[in-house]
Amino acid sequence: MGSKRKREEEDMAVGEIVWQTPANPPQRSDYILLNGRRHVRPYYFEFIAHVKNRWAGKTIVDLFAEEFKGRPYEYYIDAVKCGRIQVDGELVPVSYIVRSSQKISHFLHRHEPPVMACDVKILKEEADVLTVCKPASVPVHPCGQYRKNTVVGILQAEHGLAPLFPIHRLDRLVSGLLILARNSSKADLFRQQIESGLVKKQYIARVVGVFPEKEQLVDVNINYNAREGRSTAEMVDSCSDARTKGKTAQTKFTRISSDGIHSIVLCEPITGRTHQIRVHLQYSGYPIANDALYLTKEASCRSVERTNADRAAAHCPARDTEEDCVDGCKEKSGEDFSIDSMCTNCPNLGPKGYEGDEEGLWLHCVRYSGPGWIYECPYPEWASF
Repeated sequence: MGSKRKREEEDMAVGEIVWQTPANPPQRSDYILLNGRRHVRPYYFEFIAHVKNRWAGKTIVDLFAEEFKGRPYEYYIDAVKCGRIQVDGELVPVSYIVRSSQKISHFLHRHEPPVMACDVKILKEEADVLTVCKPASVPVHPCGQYRKNTVVGILQAEHGLAPLFPIHRLDRLVSGLLILARNSSKADLFRQQIESGLVKKQYIARVVGVFPEKEQLVDVNINYNAREGRSTAEMVDSCSDARTKGKTAQTKFTRISSDGIHSIVLCEPITGRTHQIRVHLQYSGYPIANDALYLTKEASCRSVERTNADRAAAHCPARDTEEDCVDGCKEKSGEDFSIDSMCTNCPNLGPKGYEGDEEGLWLHCVRYSGPGWIYECPYPEWASF
């Protein structure tokens, strides 16, 4: 028997691997703080999916290779052979043909992308409501490759706060006020108020250029392209019968201050479309000054290179812990977590494709208010000139 195959069978030995599910809560020891980034120690996890109609009729290996291209074809062959990919809880051969609605389990060594190593600061803790200042780059709740490196996960690991029900969403790169209900009935009440238009939202943004002094109301439809992960402004021609794809969207903008190069703008979204503030600012000619997705070349030329202070404000300082790396940019490996012989990300701590530094967007939620309640969050450093 080859050494590779022997290692794979040893990995699957009973009792050696602990597969995690959502029932396994994040723990403080799951995190490694390194060079200003919060990493998660890799762990074994069961991903579950059900066979879609368009998947039916394919072999189990071809299905994974075509639908989940992040790993090589050979990995999926080995994963099926050693039982890391199963169908309806059973081992199957690599030639197995899947059928609609069958349950597919993929047991793998999960590496989560790093986020900025900022604390999730608790602003107010009440009997049925928790408000926090969400750091940029940290998703609110489990999604995609993120599970423990989320606001909900960090609050559970570091403060024992669970369950939590986010009542509104902030994009991953956006910082600021996040309201979480501590029970489902309070969450439902908040959501009813939001859907009824009873809740007012305020954000601040740092934009390119000198924003007009007079209040601006942008009333332009927004069309979100899920495949591209971005939205576009869509003008409505009242003289045309052509149907529009976008959804109605309105945002009110008011200039707070300007240094002649950038402006701090109060943003009050009346509707809640994906990337609404970012797209409406771009449409108005004053995009967010560090928004790589919506900053045009023309607008970029009107900006200037950020100062060292700007860079510091865009990131939170690295926390001083004994786990911090001493020799700069080397990733932690073997001694800090168990290496998996089949994992395509090991021995690195983070997953492939997430090696670069990431900057928080200069967009920050500062205030939510509704019938009889107001919650606020302090301004970030980049909001002052």
